[in-house]
Amino acid sequence: MPKGKKHTPEQIVAILRRIDGGESAQAVSREVNISEATLHRWKQQYGAMELDELKELKALRDENARLKRIVADQSLNIRKRPTEYPSQRH
Repeated sequence: MPKGKKHTPEQIVAILRRIDGGESAQAVSREVNISEATLHRWKQQYGAMELDELKELKALRDENARLKRIVADQSLNIRKRPTEYPSQRH
């Protein structure tokens, strides 16, 4: 895979299961063209998760990012809005 290519949750779980099944981390990392450090990071982040839990985590992260964008857009809209109340001075 080209550098920077993201792996799907299914791919991550499959790769981690191969290592759990007895394949060496070095061989698997070489085959899928990622560093051993990435494998270890995935293992720390996702090692105990099942596929459905990983999909749920990804969905929650996506939703969180979407909601943060909405809040940021609303904040910008509030700042752009001219004052709607006339001045009390005459």
